[in-house]
Amino acid sequence: MILIAGAGPTGLTLAIDLARRGVPHRILDPGHPSGSRGKGLQPRTLEVFDDLGVIDEILTAGAPYPPLRAYAGADVVWEGRMHEPVPPTPAVPYPNVLMVPQWRTEEILRDRLTALGGHVDPVGLASFTQDDDGVTAVLTDGTTVRAAYLVGADGGRSTVRKTLGIPFLGETRDEERMLIGDVRTPDVDRDHWHMWADLETRTPGVGLCPLPGTSDFQFTAALAPGDDPDLTLATYQKHLADGTGRDDIRLTGLGWASVYRVNIRMAERFRAGRVFLAGDAAHVHSPAGGQGLNTGVQDAYNLGWKLAAGSPFLLDTYEEERLPVAAGVLGISTALYQKAAEGQADAYKRGEETQQLLLAYPDSPLSSGPAGGTRAPNARLADGTTTLFDAFRGPHFTLLAFNTPPPTCGPAVRTVEITANPEAEAAYDITGPTLVLVRPDGYRAHTGTPDSTAPYLTRHNLL
Repeated sequence: MILIAGAGPTGLTLAIDLARRGVPHRILDPGHPSGSRGKGLQPRTLEVFDDLGVIDEILTAGAPYPPLRAYAGADVVWEGRMHEPVPPTPAVPYPNVLMVPQWRTEEILRDRLTALGGHVDPVGLASFTQDDDGVTAVLTDGTTVRAAYLVGADGGRSTVRKTLGIPFLGETRDEERMLIGDVRTPDVDRDHWHMWADLETRTPGVGLCPLPGTSDFQFTAALAPGDDPDLTLATYQKHLADGTGRDDIRLTGLGWASVYRVNIRMAERFRAGRVFLAGDAAHVHSPAGGQGLNTGVQDAYNLGWKLAAGSPFLLDTYEEERLPVAAGVLGISTALYQKAAEGQADAYKRGEETQQLLLAYPDSPLSSGPAGGTRAPNARLADGTTTLFDAFRGPHFTLLAFNTPPPTCGPAVRTVEITANPEAEAAYDITGPTLVLVRPDGYRAHTGTPDSTAPYLTRHNLL
């Protein structure tokens, strides 16, 4: 049995992946208000949600990011977009970041977990110990649970990480805080992300971002040093008036409310024995670039199939693959935040570096052959109605046989024969008879000839 502490997007993604594999697990969370918090879902995360069977619900719940509109008082002084929308292609069916309030993402993931026969236990993790054979956890209701492995997906203040004594390296910028919350107002349109900034320094002041599928706006306002506000509607109204110089925008409701402190930290290790860290328990980001939630989902997606296999070799690759990726993503989000803090003119712009489509594991011991460890792109198959993503969907490996007979593989591998398909061949840079093995998490494990592929399949018990 796998024990998961924390039922945010990271923990829920892991629980869904384990549930669809038939792996016994238990996911714990005493309840946490998430509000709109991590509202940006990057293209690679949308591909994960496609595989997990929730993409239709996510697309229905979300919307593209609205254009930005900056004001000086009541006057519009600038308009622009954070992301330039691009059309989908066969290789990249979800090319644009999607805005979905975090609470709604979690709701969709919980519903999917329920459909698979799982549920979130409304109890927390109090303490745990581990030995060579497993983990013994004491829950906040006083009960004791025995598990083969424990995954800490319990946020930046992680009980799991603290119990392990793993250093959380980085910085907390206490002087850089933000009032944030979900508010309602009838006095601005829902077609723009409304922003008031210091025009001399180009630093952000107050923002009102419409949240799709709701009547809410995400409210943000920079806090002055020493300001320790009460989280009341009156407080938000005062910061709105002070930050905009206007008294004609009325806030009529306040839901989730919080003070955000800039944290830029990463755990020194992502594993200690039979205990793993994922999501904010392993790394926390500035909000710039929308990387935190998405990186946590990728952690879980990487770990799920390895826990299901139970192979010590595979489990060792979790930290090998995810720690350098998380470090790189943390660098991207920190650099974007710094540009905004310095008032650089293009600080609002986001490019392909934030989409997580280029993240790869080229140095992983699981990666072999050309493009090993890179994302496996989509393509249409010969029938014109199905795609490679349709073939990938599920808990299996996928062996793509380009213009060559495939070997007979074991039950963990689904084989797809591809003959004279220029679109798929171009997506994978195929020039002759080739086998491409795609991992359960959608990355290329091996590319080669039939002769060179057999040893890889044998080594990983896939024949």
